[in-house]
Amino acid sequence: QEQLVESGGGSVQPGGSLRLSCQASEHLLSNFVMGWFRQAPGKERHLVARLVGNTGETFYSESVKGRFTISRDNTKKTVYLEMNNLKPEDTAVYYCSAALPDVIYWGQGTQVTVSS
Repeated sequence: QEQLVESGGGSVQPGGSLRLSCQASEHLLSNFVMGWFRQAPGKERHLVARLVGNTGETFYSESVKGRFTISRDNTKKTVYLEMNNLKPEDTAVYYCSAALPDVIYWGQGTQVTVSS
């Protein structure tokens, strides 16, 4: 059973930065599409950023483009989400994911709160 273990959430003021980490197996990192989703209270979960395992291609939602960066460190078996210039509307539970067309694994979620 594959597992994703997230860390790095917390509270920060507007304009601040946080880095989320997601530990995964080498198999997932190399073969799956790794992603970060977020879900705000009362709203649906939606994709923030993704990284294709075997090509390194990245995608960002328009709301975070230019502020967030998804990256991977194979030696640490970790995917990161670097978040800069955070805004109150970035407040949500952030989930790491590993996906193929017929299967998806989720992390447990980590809370990010942006407030003054």
